[in-house]
Amino acid sequence: MISRRHLAEIIGERTLHVSDSTELAREVAAYLLDTGQSADLESLLRDVMEYRAEHGIIEAIATSAYEVDERVIADIEEILREEFPGAKSITVISRIDPTVVGGVKVSLANEQLDMTVREKLDTFKRLTANIKD
Repeated sequence: MISRRHLAEIIGERTLHVSDSTELAREVAAYLLDTGQSADLESLLRDVMEYRAEHGIIEAIATSAYEVDERVIADIEEILREEFPGAKSITVISRIDPTVVGGVKVSLANEQLDMTVREKLDTFKRLTANIKD
């Protein structure tokens, strides 16, 4: 069985050179199902994103309760350009999650910027938990 990290490197390398990854996705899905590793999919995707980032392809996922506005996507891309000046390409994918109360969460391979209302409320709750009446 191939380690998850090694599999991520193989997938990452193939996606650097292939524009249509439909067949690759089928192969990976079949492999994960065959080896009983389908629960590792999220971790594998983060590892692939990390591999691609090491090769200048920065990918971020902007999660919000609603479709993220193009202006906000452009702002996120600009911030990422400043953070990763040597990047060959930057892609921001919008993902809708109805459980997000408001705001947006930006996720990269190993980093996350959570600007959601839920996170702000949780932070406030943690900060005020030690306050006595």
